[in-house]
Amino acid sequence: MTDERIPQVSQYGSVDPAPPEDKGELSEWTETLFDESLPMFQRMRSVFALRNHRTDEACLALCQGFSSSSALLRHELAYVLGQMQNNHALPTLIERLEDEDEHVMVRHEAAEAMGAIGDRSVIPILQRFTDHSAPEVAESCIVALDLLEWVASSDFQTTEW
Repeated sequence: MTDERIPQVSQYGSVDPAPPEDKGELSEWTETLFDESLPMFQRMRSVFALRNHRTDEACLALCQGFSSSSALLRHELAYVLGQMQNNHALPTLIERLEDEDEHVMVRHEAAEAMGAIGDRSVIPILQRFTDHSAPEVAESCIVALDLLEWVASSDFQTTEW
């Protein structure tokens, strides 16, 4: 018998900081995500529920969550968008990376998510930031570029998970 309170590994191979809501609808999770008066733990549960929904609509709802005042939540949004690997997230992730007023940790996670999505069209954007004054941004762009190259290589095609 397993204790449901023990963190479980997600379908993405990670242990989420808040367990995803297992009941509800996309509209409810989106509403919870946007409600700044709710506890962060509850909002995070909705983030992971939306990620697990795996639809374009859920991806776009997560993208709209970047309007949150919480840098922690925005960072987590970028992370889960990378996990989802949905190209619909790219315009929002690019916007977050390019925004000099965005928190550095959100920008770092946006860059890495762009690499994780695997769409090589973002290479010029990532390259622009490899010399950024914030090492978190520059190094994350380098990692993202390396990931894109690795995914395109034969190593990725023959790697067994």
